[in-house]
Amino acid sequence: MGDWREMTRECLVDIMTRLPLEDRWRWSPLVCRSWLAASRDPSLWRTLDLEPCFLSGGPEEQPRWWTPEFEAAIDAMLLSVIQWSSGGLKEVLLRHCSDRSLLVLVERSPELRALSIKSSPNVTDLSISKMAASCPMLAELDISFCYNVSHESLKLIGHNCRNLKVLRRNLLNWLDPSQHRGIIPAEYLNSVPQNGDEEAAVIAKFMPNLVHLDLRFSKLSPNGLKLIVEGCTKLEILDLFGCANLTSRALQDAAEGLKNLKVFTRPNFYIPRSVFHTERYGHWRLYDERFQTNVFQI
Repeated sequence: MGDWREMTRECLVDIMTRLPLEDRWRWSPLVCRSWLAASRDPSLWRTLDLEPCFLSGGPEEQPRWWTPEFEAAIDAMLLSVIQWSSGGLKEVLLRHCSDRSLLVLVERSPELRALSIKSSPNVTDLSISKMAASCPMLAELDISFCYNVSHESLKLIGHNCRNLKVLRRNLLNWLDPSQHRGIIPAEYLNSVPQNGDEEAAVIAKFMPNLVHLDLRFSKLSPNGLKLIVEGCTKLEILDLFGCANLTSRALQDAAEGLKNLKVFTRPNFYIPRSVFHTERYGHWRLYDERFQTNVFQI
């Protein structure tokens, strides 16, 4: 067998496209200089998907993910990928980032089509409004559990990102917040958005092309739901799990009014509150060893 170090860059890149993200990130650069160079090829960094890392294990590390140190590590990883992608990032799925890295992302990634930044308490209207102006091709957005993003940002997104088809704006379970205590800072739990109808009005007016809308644990009222039904007539998937302010009549009217609706998740009023659970995080390592060595420090 020949020396792998002598393989052409094209062959090496082709091999790396078949590797899991962890192997591409941690091990490929350690083989030799040619492998390090190939691992930074922009074609390998059109997508950054960290969701499997968050969903792959138990909950023992969850409190650490809400710390400034973890957020800084996520930001550092995203900034590295932005640099390697050379402006070609199209899909970013992560959690616990901040405005610091998101502002760079939207400035340098005009082709961005899908963004998920769940559980990012330090993402604010500053970066989301910038994204609305810089990423017109955005088709999917998940800002679940991002409480410092307001309906004003949603208005800008809807106005500028006319291709938006999927919006996820889920809230943490405010019906039974005890399940989050000791994991999520109390002050953040207590800052759950109260303006469900304001957000519903913005979604209805500025996002008429939505086909998928998630509003779990939103505080919207029957009036807010009525606005969505009238404004988002193309909806095929609507998730209202945990929306305790809605009435049976409002839900029935929504089911009848949305002619394209295929999947309708109702609040499930009869399920005991103790079984309402937010999404499972699982084990997460963030490849700490890589950052501790400062090899990829920007």
